[in-house]
Amino acid sequence: MVIDDVFAVIAEGTRRELLGSLRSGDKSVGALVEELEVSQPTVSKHLKVLREAGLVTMRAEGQKRYYSLQTAPLEEILLWLRAFDLPALRPVAAELRPALAAAPASGPAAATLTGTAVRPSAADAPLQPNLGRTVGRAAERAADLLGQLPKFRRRRS
Repeated sequence: MVIDDVFAVIAEGTRRELLGSLRSGDKSVGALVEELEVSQPTVSKHLKVLREAGLVTMRAEGQKRYYSLQTAPLEEILLWLRAFDLPALRPVAAELRPALAAAPASGPAAATLTGTAVRPSAADAPLQPNLGRTVGRAAERAADLLGQLPKFRRRRS
């Protein structure tokens, strides 16, 4: 999926609320309707868009449909945001140092990135178990920033 598509999908407030609700685990359409206090057709419409974007998956159990969050498209956004060297994302880079060390790389720049030339400090160690939480916070901040952008409507042709 193209990053622009993910931005377009999460630009809508109801879809961001659905994604936020699914962070706690799989939920049925009925549970999402009750939690978000919107109509079932509205929830179903937005879940379809999220499913087509690869942000959620659906499984059927009898007549109920359960949706779960898929974070891969959001991780692509996080990678894109890292290119801007945002202060909020700097701890994430320190936490990823062990993962980068396992990746094949060469040269002095790669050695700096992987931590072979620069040893992780003791301050970096407590951050490593919190990687998922930090990535989640970064995604929340990105969604909040996107929510503050003006809404652009598609022109009907």
